Amino acid sequence: MISLTDFLIVSAGLFSLGLFMIVSKRNAIQILIALFAIVLAAATTAVALAIILNVYRRYKTIDPAKVDKLRD
Repeated sequence: MISLTDFLIVSAGLFSLGLFMIVSKRNAIQILIALFAIVLAAATTAVALAIILNVYRRYKTIDPAKVDKLRD
């Protein structure tokens, strides 16, 4: 089973790698483009999670075969 420590180690490694890339870049526009891409990916994930949570709250399952109606 994956523990919280494993997630923290992976996230610390990714944060360190991202921080190194930001410090090593000399062009500010490249840094802003990379930050925009990260924000866009996070927003997409948040929308998908919200859809999944609303479907689960209404139908008590996330199995697409069991969700037969998406309209009211």
